[in-house]
Amino acid sequence: MTLAAHALTQLATWPDLAEAEPSCGVGRALRSADGEIAHFHSDNDVDLYLTARAIRRFEEHLTATSAVQLVPGSQWVTLRLDVATDVHLLMTLVSLALQAHQARPVLGDVLGAECNDHRSAVLPRGNPR
Repeated sequence: MTLAAHALTQLATWPDLAEAEPSCGVGRALRSADGEIAHFHSDNDVDLYLTARAIRRFEEHLTATSAVQLVPGSQWVTLRLDVATDVHLLMTLVSLALQAHQARPVLGDVLGAECNDHRSAVLPRGNPR
């Protein structure tokens, strides 16, 4: 079982998440009552809808890990699952995403924002800032 498949199986048991078809049409998704949270696009790549506010708040931490890739202007982050600790990071970020989606919407958070799968401006892993 791949790391992404293991993570999807584990997250699908969370009471606030349910499996769904992703709006982008690629792979599998997890959604909450408030919208899509994660898109599992391949055996290694997961897009996670954190919201603009959460990305701004945790940007320094997100850019400090090579597992996370940011796309300028996107409310989604892409995680590369290469080792078991990346799955642990995903679990933490899914929890953060659920909290961000349950909070009151703020300016800059766009409902139904497009995931990173079709965007090409992903910053390289380990991007120094």
